[in-house]
Amino acid sequence: MTNATQFSQSLRAWMDTFVHRSMHDSARFIKASGFSMPQFFLLMHLHRHEQCGISDLSEHMDVTTAATSQLVDKLVQAGLLVRVEDPNDRRAKQVSLSPAGEALVEKGIAERSRWVDELAESLNEDERAKVAEALNILIEKSKIVEG
Repeated sequence: MTNATQFSQSLRAWMDTFVHRSMHDSARFIKASGFSMPQFFLLMHLHRHEQCGISDLSEHMDVTTAATSQLVDKLVQAGLLVRVEDPNDRRAKQVSLSPAGEALVEKGIAERSRWVDELAESLNEDERAKVAEALNILIEKSKIVEG
């Protein structure tokens, strides 16, 4: 039987491994693609939230609105973002991923998680079933904890 402390230690060890590998593969992809971490971070945020205003992005990234505007301008010029008028405030602009931006993010996600597929292949059927069951429990419990 595993107590809560042992479980937490095991989960933290897995998180350390997962985050290290995920960040390493993400950084390698971003660098190879010629983008900066803040640029890709912004693209990932828009992938998750679909459309945001500059001030929302600025707040999320914890940088000034001016810095966010410059970052957005570069990504619009690169064809990765689309800027549209905010339907609720004609003075404000909303940004979203262009098809090229969406494709870049999808490729980055695939590169970041390729090692997970390799890991899955290294497990036998019984191990995969146990891990999948445990992960599904963690996902459900995390939803409750998040509230």
